[in-house]
Formats: sequence, structure tokens, C-alpha cells
Amino acid sequence: MKITGISLYGLELPLETPQVLSRGRVFDRFHSTFVRIDTDEGISGWGEVCPWGSSYLPAFPGGVRTALMEMAPQLIGLDPTRPDVIVRFMDRILAGHIYAKAAVDFAIYDILGKATGRPIYELLGGKEENAVPRLASVHLGSFDEMNSEIERKRTAGFRNFSVKMGQGIESDIETIRAVMENRKSGELFIFDSNGGWSPHEATRVMNAVSNLDTTFEQPCLTYEECLDVRTRTRQPISLDECMVELKDFVRALSDRGCELVSIKLARVGGLTKARAIRDLCLSYDINLFMMCMAGTVVNDTVAAHFAQTIPANRFCGAWSCQDYITVDPAPQLGARTKQGKMPPPDLPGLGVEPDLELLGRPIAVYS
Repeated sequence: MKITGISLYGLELPLETPQVLSRGRVFDRFHSTFVRIDTDEGISGWGEVCPWGSSYLPAFPGGVRTALMEMAPQLIGLDPTRPDVIVRFMDRILAGHIYAKAAVDFAIYDILGKATGRPIYELLGGKEENAVPRLASVHLGSFDEMNSEIERKRTAGFRNFSVKMGQGIESDIETIRAVMENRKSGELFIFDSNGGWSPHEATRVMNAVSNLDTTFEQPCLTYEECLDVRTRTRQPISLDECMVELKDFVRALSDRGCELVSIKLARVGGLTKARAIRDLCLSYDINLFMMCMAGTVVNDTVAAHFAQTIPANRFCGAWSCQDYITVDPAPQLGARTKQGKMPPPDLPGLGVEPDLELLGRPIAVYS
């Protein structure tokens, strides 16, 4: 089988309500890029990459499209059933920009699954008895707004929550105490500043609530700052934004720098590289959160397939973006949330394709 064509599509994704993170970051829409890879056997595969704006990670929508335009002509003629080979080839022809390469990686897994008649989760090691619980994000706002969001998600069947931090030391402490006072049996709350605290702020907040059963995610921007905070606090820490390459995870686990990690599939370069990270973390008994980045049900379905391969006792939840956007390019298809769970479709490959009429004309075509 050979790649005969690659088409790129762009889609704007307005958010139902603006999402607010620490450090004054506000997002009201995302810009997603879709990739369709065609083959000489009539099988096509789809991938999507959608950065969370341009100020969250070293990834931005224009970078996705420019990197794909750089690589696409050089991928024509390659065998799409060899994901490891293609990933190494992409790293050879373009340094960095692994978030853009993830779109190609997702699409070739879709092709490989369709060619073999197997869902992507079977290609990644097999289905675990894992119902794929969702992780609900509770973004910055007044406490009443944040508490209302928790109640809405709780009623919908969610049991795992990521509560955003970054409104000031005293406000964050009050929010944590109030949230934990209302915590129900079996619920997990992660307090996530998305790297927004300084080491001083993180230490003060975490020590002020050290008597509570709390877990904190990415308290500071860099790995070194998070490790420093860890030496002066006692709660479990989950690392997220500072974990990009496999060697970052190796370092954190060697340093005993965390108890949990969050794997963003696009941030680490796609399923091929995420698979190695997953196996490393499982060998250290590290619990996992995961998502793709932002995006539509196409990205969420990739995340659901990957989550399905993680043992239930090591999986803490998958975040989904489709609940926050007003555009759906594949209505009624793919992984959808039901009672706080998001299992992948039991179909060959990804199990979802966007509607070409909704995507519109491609922004670039290579053959």
C-alpha cells in the first residue's frame, strides 16, 4: 500500500462560552486542522490537530498547517501501514513540530485499522476492561459559577474533576476548601493551575490545604519549578504541560517527581510516541490522565481509543473538547459521552470521519 494523496482542511471551532486559564489566558475559539491521507488501495485515513490557541503550549494553528505543508509532498509514496517508520521519517525531514506530525500519525493508524479490520485500540495493544471515564474541566470563574459547573457534571455522571486555579492565593485556597467540603464519595478532584503559579504561590496554597485529600497538576510552568515545589509540599502531583518527549517522562519518574501524568496525544507527537510513554508509566505504576488537545469528536475518538488500552486501575480520566464547541463535523458519530464515560466505537480504524460538506474546500492538496 502506498500514500497517493494528502489533503488539508481548516475549521474554526467557536466555544459556547469563553474558557479562562491562569496567567490571564482567555479562549473563545479554536482553529482545527484536518488531514486526509489517500492510498492506492482506496483506503483513506483521517487525523486532526487543534492546539489550545497560541498561548497555552508551544503549538499554534499556523504551525500545524505550515509544518504539514512542508512534510506532505515528501510523504507521497510511503507505506502508511508502517507507523513507526513514518514517524522516524517525519522526524528526519522536519526538526521539532511534533504536534503537527501527530495528525499524520493519527491518519495512518486509521488506515492501518481499516486495512486490517481492527479498531485502533487493538493496534495499540488491545482493549482493557476500562469504561473510559471522562474528566470534567471546571474553568476559572466565581466560586458560584465553578460550583454550578461541578454540579452539572456530577448530575451527568462525572466523577473526576480538574478544577482550574490561578485567581490569587487566598481565592484559590478558599475554592479548594469549599470544593473539598462538598466532595462526594468516589470523586477525584485535581487542582490545576496550568503552570500559572510561581513556586512561592504553589507552596503557600498547597501547604494551606495539606490536611485535605488533594492532588495538584502542573503547579508551576517548568519541570524544575514543579520539582522544587515538590520538596516543600506533601500532596500528590500530576505533571502535564512540561512533559513532551519520552525523555521528559523518564526524567520525572527517575526523580520521583510525580504520582500522575497527563498525556496529551498531539503534544507528544501522536499515538506511536504516546504508546511508548504509556508503557513506561505503567511500568512505574504511574496513574494517567489523557486527552488529545482541543478539537472535535475526531480528536476525542482518537483519545478514547488510546484510553481504552490503559488498565482501569491506572486510568483517571479522558478530557473531551466536543462538549465546549458549537461545531460538530461528524454528527452522531465517533466517541460520545454517556453517563460520564466515553468509549471508542468498535469499528475498523478510527471509526469516525468528518463530513466533507461541513469541512468545505481543502486548504491544500498534494498528490
